[in-house]
Amino acid sequence: MPQQSAPGFLNRARTIAEPGFSRWMVPPAALCVHLCIGQAYAFSVFNLPMTKLIGIDKAAPDDWKLTDLGWIFSIAIVFLGLSAAVMGRWVEEGGPRRAMFTSALLWSGGFLISYLGVEIHNIWLIYLGYGVFGGCGLGIGYISPVSTLIKWFPDRPGMATGMAIMGFGGGAFVASPLSVWLMAQFTTATHVGVGETFLALGLIYLCFMMVGALIVRLPPPGWAPEGYVAPTESRGMITRHNVYVYDALKTPQFWLIWGVLCLNVTAGIGVLGQASAMSQEMFPGKITAATAAGFVGLLSLFNMGGRFFWASISDLIGRKATYMVFFALGVVLYALVPKTGSIGSVGLFVLCFCVILSMYGGGFATVPAYLRDMFGTRYVGAIHGMLLTAWSVAGVLGPVLVNYIRQYNIDSGMAKQDAYNITMYLMSGLLVVGFACNMAVRAVDKRFHMPNSAA
Repeated sequence: MPQQSAPGFLNRARTIAEPGFSRWMVPPAALCVHLCIGQAYAFSVFNLPMTKLIGIDKAAPDDWKLTDLGWIFSIAIVFLGLSAAVMGRWVEEGGPRRAMFTSALLWSGGFLISYLGVEIHNIWLIYLGYGVFGGCGLGIGYISPVSTLIKWFPDRPGMATGMAIMGFGGGAFVASPLSVWLMAQFTTATHVGVGETFLALGLIYLCFMMVGALIVRLPPPGWAPEGYVAPTESRGMITRHNVYVYDALKTPQFWLIWGVLCLNVTAGIGVLGQASAMSQEMFPGKITAATAAGFVGLLSLFNMGGRFFWASISDLIGRKATYMVFFALGVVLYALVPKTGSIGSVGLFVLCFCVILSMYGGGFATVPAYLRDMFGTRYVGAIHGMLLTAWSVAGVLGPVLVNYIRQYNIDSGMAKQDAYNITMYLMSGLLVVGFACNMAVRAVDKRFHMPNSAA
């Protein structure tokens, strides 16, 4: 879409920063959006209540099953990746304000449609609302500030993207207890307050995301932070050259990093999507619904903190070395989870998943800088959008592995607290493959560099 077609304050030219604008205003603008769309990580708190919308106290024959509800989250993640891939260039051309505004309308609209789906008990409306419309809002909102922050912080690109993307990981820290509290306010003896909670969240998120859209700015052409000196030549796997967005798809580096992200996300997203139910089933009697909501919030905190911590570490040790840590440590921790259940150690279980989720979030925050190192800054936003199709695949694969293997084990007579063990060992195996993909990454061949593209 041409830049001139955006009306009024949505026009890209209206978002160019004036002299004196502080680049430190951009991370809070990004957080306004990412903290809202990060609610996706708290969706698991709705899963069990939504299996009792008719039965209220227990599931009725016409109530939805957990496997049916698991698809809501998966569809949202699929459309997150697809919308980010398709709309990446649109976001780059139109600027972050137009993208944030569009994301706000889609994300809040998804909640409103889902409210209607709950009220008439039609799960397909929820698939459409939260899954399709909400997922598109997720994708556009997720990539909207990334390239802008890299341009404002060329001296610390990992830290910059970590500041933005930490909000997506931390959204559940707010949304999980807020959702539980809202459901409690709207619940009666004959009604579960899920629908009204969807309605309230949609309106709240619309307001906050619009604030971010108003604040965000682009740096003027040729701007650089005071005292910053751009490197005069490529260093190791950090290039000064740019690769055209579609040429990046022709490189093995893109697909290796795609595999790295997909496998890291698959291992974490299935667990995160069912964190509330999993913790209650692995430790029956020890973890209540309220405690499980707190566990989801704690995971969100580590997910959020890991995004800033690991992305900042990657500025010091490199992106490839950071991912090596993720995969090597992750293999050990996933394999340890079944042991925590067998010995009944809630503390060790929580510790394992807190570290796992910090690395899961760190992977998301580190990958934009990884792409910037490989392909340059010019098209990093659009390339990042296409790479997020890995998230779409993982958004289906992870929850399907957790939900359906769990259900198969239960149907086979296995106790609920043991139903996740096979999945945890499988996740460890996936991380071994991810480690191999990361080890194979090398600098992009110069034949893919754009002519005269050196910074």
